[in-house]
Amino acid sequence: MTAIVILALVALFVGLRLYSVLGERTGHEQPILKPADPDARIEQPKVNALREPASITDNGDLAYLPTAGPGVRQILAADPQFDVARFLEGASGAYRMILEAFWKGDLDAIRPHVDGHIHDSFAAAVEQRTKDGFTLDNRLVAIDPPVIVEAGLEHGAAEITVRLEADIAAVTRNKAGEVVAGAMSDAVQTRERWTFRRDLKSRDPNWLLIETDEEE
Repeated sequence: MTAIVILALVALFVGLRLYSVLGERTGHEQPILKPADPDARIEQPKVNALREPASITDNGDLAYLPTAGPGVRQILAADPQFDVARFLEGASGAYRMILEAFWKGDLDAIRPHVDGHIHDSFAAAVEQRTKDGFTLDNRLVAIDPPVIVEAGLEHGAAEITVRLEADIAAVTRNKAGEVVAGAMSDAVQTRERWTFRRDLKSRDPNWLLIETDEEE
């Protein structure tokens, strides 16, 4: 009899543990995406109330400056599906991808993600670098959590400026492979402002890099 009671208690304990792990939503679950049908109509889910974006992310990092708050809320009012945390995650990924492609001279990888004049600037720098016989052996050591510093709407398009801080080990080599500048053991801290733009009327969910500036 005692053994049956003990087994029942063990089963109850295991069941409660499984519920605590599997039955609780963390807020980070990803939906299962179906293949896109270009002819299908995109139906927006019903929104009962305007949700307030958080100025602080779930892990305690600052999401946007107070001065950018009105612009963020303006974008959210025009596009209820806009998500601050997801945007910042994408901005950080775009920063890494674009920089690494530029260092390699892979302009085709950059083209779909940047505005025309930004692509031309990258192309000119790559051309000059090739003409001088230099190659970049750079490495992105770390990226700090990005922060939105400006946001707003202009002619139906959302524009968001993000502060991006990173530690970069930058090395320049000549045709012989010799290091002529920098060192892999010495990472340099950089701080830039990248501005992204998206037409809210477009079905394309991607943001386009339209401006880059160094921040003092």
